[in-house]
Amino acid sequence: MPQGGTGDVKYHHGARGSYQLADGESVVVRLESNPSHLEYVAPVAAGATRAAQTTRQGPHAHRDTNAAIPVILHGDAAFPGQGVVAETLNLQALDGYTVGGTIHLIQNNQVGFTTDPDDARSTTWASDLAKGYDVPIIHVNADDVAACISAVRLAFAFRQEFGHDVLIDLIGYRRFGHNEADEPAYTQPEMYQVIKQHPPVRELFAIALIEQGVVTEQESTEMTDEVWAALADAHDRLKERIAAAQTIERATGEYQLDRTPSPEVSTAVPAERLRVLGEELVSVPDGFTIHPKLVGQLEQRREALRTGEAIVWAHAEALAFASLLIEGIPIRLTGQDSERGTFSQRHLVLHDHKTGQRYCPVQHLPGALAPMELHDSPLSEMACLGFEYGYSQEGPETLVLWEAQFGDFVNSAQVIVDHFIVSGLAKWGQTSRLTLLLPHGYEGSGPEHSSARLERFLQLAAEGNIRVANCTTPAQYFHLLRRQARIAKQRPLVLMSPKSLLRLPQATSRIEDLAEGRFQPVLAEPGLDPELVTRLVLCSGKIYYDLIGHAERERTPEVAIGRVELLYPFPQAEILALVSQYPRLQEVVWVQEEPRNMGARAFMSPRLLQVLPEQLRFGYIGRPERAASGEGYPIAHALQQSRIVSSALDLSEPVSQYPRKLPGER
Repeated sequence: MPQGGTGDVKYHHGARGSYQLADGESVVVRLESNPSHLEYVAPVAAGATRAAQTTRQGPHAHRDTNAAIPVILHGDAAFPGQGVVAETLNLQALDGYTVGGTIHLIQNNQVGFTTDPDDARSTTWASDLAKGYDVPIIHVNADDVAACISAVRLAFAFRQEFGHDVLIDLIGYRRFGHNEADEPAYTQPEMYQVIKQHPPVRELFAIALIEQGVVTEQESTEMTDEVWAALADAHDRLKERIAAAQTIERATGEYQLDRTPSPEVSTAVPAERLRVLGEELVSVPDGFTIHPKLVGQLEQRREALRTGEAIVWAHAEALAFASLLIEGIPIRLTGQDSERGTFSQRHLVLHDHKTGQRYCPVQHLPGALAPMELHDSPLSEMACLGFEYGYSQEGPETLVLWEAQFGDFVNSAQVIVDHFIVSGLAKWGQTSRLTLLLPHGYEGSGPEHSSARLERFLQLAAEGNIRVANCTTPAQYFHLLRRQARIAKQRPLVLMSPKSLLRLPQATSRIEDLAEGRFQPVLAEPGLDPELVTRLVLCSGKIYYDLIGHAERERTPEVAIGRVELLYPFPQAEILALVSQYPRLQEVVWVQEEPRNMGARAFMSPRLLQVLPEQLRFGYIGRPERAASGEGYPIAHALQQSRIVSSALDLSEPVSQYPRKLPGER
């Protein structure tokens, strides 16, 4: 049981044990914790296997596919019914995801809860989906023990020989109902009349062995009695433990998890070291031809480190990665188009313009003490994010990052988010450093390219389970990445990453910003006279630059703009410290570009109202409630954005936390 949290039903908990072999060796057996959402643990198990197979000491990662083998159990209704199965099968032969073959086992009881196969799938066999991925399928009768053993040996031999997935379709039956209280004869009366008359597989195997003279009937009975005795003894010991736990306060695990903050770690890197790393990050082998359009971009990075000015986001990110590698911290970054970057900003992998040869400078750093795995992912969110969650569990020392092409697409992986990433700590006592990079920001690109659904992550944030951030400078991003990799307490990080800010001249950093200081949960606007400020605008992310860049900004010295960079855990002390800087402050306004029913408003407003001094007025400015996250027409977007920014800077407009229309009118 986890130390605290809600716990989970007993058959969802994972386990770890050791199986002793006849030659004295042993094999570690790990059962992954899993939710009731069938099949979603499959990519998690595959990712954990990949991590267990990978040696991460030294500058290059090395894999031994015999170090760990994944065995994934499926249901006959879930295997063809759940899309995550196809997504996971598609990973098997990809460089970034292969594990040298998975052994799949369909526990085929010929019924899905109460649903007959004719209503559950459009194929003849439950296993037919695997044919599309060239996976060999072994159908075997679950009543034939010898045949089942042969099927497993054949599957293992195939996996070892060809490094490819293999599937066993174990065709049997379910003797009782779907659960302890279920009556299966309500829906399958004929089947259960047959099952009631059918001897169990143990009896069938015992009869066969007795007929062959392998054992006597008495020996068979004694072996059966020994097993029942062992089970009864284990049951009695469990009942004793449960009885003893009755006297323990909060014995069910329903108490607070550890929410104490971890001691801050140093994230600054000396400027000279950054310059050395920066040069190594843009160096290529002799004879390698960089694409002509890319030469200037790489030269800009050289120039930025030479002058110490105008370090952009992708440059700061690369420097953060390189600095961690030379400190011995492994990194794994995957995602759709992550090698180049969705917005052509990253370019960690270069391609020779003439030959197509690949070269990744960050994987060839002379001083690296740990490797970086870097892979473009297939066009999948559910299986890929599940894979990275599993990897981060098995390789806790590794900074594992998964990047969505646009943050909006993370909702295709919602089951992994809800039932593993945010609740795994409370349910199973497991957490990780898994970092989600979700491009987020309103730029008029429509409802599917604007919002990473920040509100959903904040709704899921509780009991110190995750970290949620929205940075506004490359230096903040640099320090946050290094903090996430080095801080003692592991928690997943959900980061609203930039799009238009990637190339915005105002959103750059100086080398001293990286070489000094640390990540700041809250940032004050520089260059203001605090004695003049009567309105404090609090915001997060890109809209800060819309506010400070507005034509009216210079004419409103009474307004200060504060940036909340870390949304969860809620930075209460830092916000109150910011408020205390302005002695004439009269009102605080939360400003966001997301609609009122989205973004951080519902999370921030009640918390701010609870902690702000009572004499301060509080209000909200942003888009009204919307069914879709953003406008599909650039003109409509620009009008809304302009209204939000001008209202935030207009002191003559009274602030309110409520819309003009009543709830029944909206």
